[in-house]
Amino acid sequence: MHVTRTSEELTAGVDEVRRSPRGRGTLVLAVARPAVGERLVLDEVHFDLDLGVVGDVWRARGSSRRPDGSADPDAQVTLMNARAAALVAGGRDRWPLAGDQLYVDLALGGDDLPAGARLRIGTALLEVTAKPHTGCQKFADRFGADAWRFVNSPVGRELNLRGLNARVVEAGVAHPGDAVVALLS
Repeated sequence: MHVTRTSEELTAGVDEVRRSPRGRGTLVLAVARPAVGERLVLDEVHFDLDLGVVGDVWRARGSSRRPDGSADPDAQVTLMNARAAALVAGGRDRWPLAGDQLYVDLALGGDDLPAGARLRIGTALLEVTAKPHTGCQKFADRFGADAWRFVNSPVGRELNLRGLNARVVEAGVAHPGDAVVALLS
């Protein structure tokens, strides 16, 4: 079912996102993007220091924002709050359209997970980077202009409703249902 929520519906859902657990949550969904525009839901996600999520196009796609076009190490892995994904996208089958690799039931706000915070997910360790994660035109096309404005609004930025960028600092494996534990310095 295609869902496009109004600004009022999105704003009404913020309290549910705010109820996300802090410090310790759950990996709800893992997704690889094997090619641009493709999504593969994973039962097991492998994290690699050089590749990020194994089977994902991140490294090969690179970044138009880098002078040499190489992949941005500060955007190796993207995480989105599962409650925010449900609010914006509707059913879980539509979450992968947001373009993130990990959907977690965990508070992702800047006060909860500042740059440098680490996340233990399964046997892997990720580090939150300072690079902002904002909705792009594809996000607006898939979920509507109201959703794009909402995730980039002051409350959207405060709670990182569009998600976080991270990099792999310890390779490992995780599965949906695994704990996601914040390790703050």
